[in-house]
Amino acid sequence: MTTTGQRCTGTVPGPARAALLVVEGLWAWYRRNWRSTVISTLVQPVLFLVALGIGFGSQVEPGPATGGLPYVQFLAPALLAATLMQTATFESTYPILSAFKWQRTYWAVVATPISAAQLLAGQLTWLAARLAFTAVGFLAVAAALGAVAGPGFLLAVVFSLLTGLACGAPIVAYAATIESEGQQFNVIFRFIVLPMMMFSGTFFPVEQLPGWVQPVVWLTPLWHGTELCRGVTLGTLGALPALGHLLYLLALLVVGAYLARRNFVRRLEV
Repeated sequence: MTTTGQRCTGTVPGPARAALLVVEGLWAWYRRNWRSTVISTLVQPVLFLVALGIGFGSQVEPGPATGGLPYVQFLAPALLAATLMQTATFESTYPILSAFKWQRTYWAVVATPISAAQLLAGQLTWLAARLAFTAVGFLAVAAALGAVAGPGFLLAVVFSLLTGLACGAPIVAYAATIESEGQQFNVIFRFIVLPMMMFSGTFFPVEQLPGWVQPVVWLTPLWHGTELCRGVTLGTLGALPALGHLLYLLALLVVGAYLARRNFVRRLEV
């Protein structure tokens, strides 16, 4: 038996083993509750793809703005990045708060030889796995609908995964500081996630926005993810722009993971 603030004695697992134990625990929960996530992570983006890509897209003539491709193929790689951004944002808000405040599972984990830093590593690894599941499901549906323009879409899956993690890690860091009921997350969903979804080039080229708005869009991680995913799919991605987009997303991921680690340690190991 242990109490809050005490740790069990026993064999201390290595960092990789500890993170995998955390992933195992999260997977055990998910395989019993995965149905609750189907609508937000698969059905919703598929509806977007069908309604906008095929329905609205039937009225859009292929041209320079779509890379000469049908609109559904222009939309699909960007919608993949946007879907993983949305999934990562949700998984990095209320589930993190719940594990701290309501279910208090994090406190149970750090009562074992697993440290707060190892717990975070497992949480981020699980986030990457969740995003990978979503990306593979989206890829299968997009291929069935004829929305995959070519083999470059496979690399777009990797870039979309990085986009999701770059968005999720800073939010995990922020969620680790929340002690209220999570009302602050409404601001993230309404004033960050939704505008990014609508104006980061997902549905139309950013160049069609007013000139003063475009520099703001360039600061969003989803724009960088969209440029990577769409560029590699359409074969228009240059080496230098690709490097810039990758460095931006990697910087967000590293800074977010660092801040999250600091906040997890401060909150769980005091």
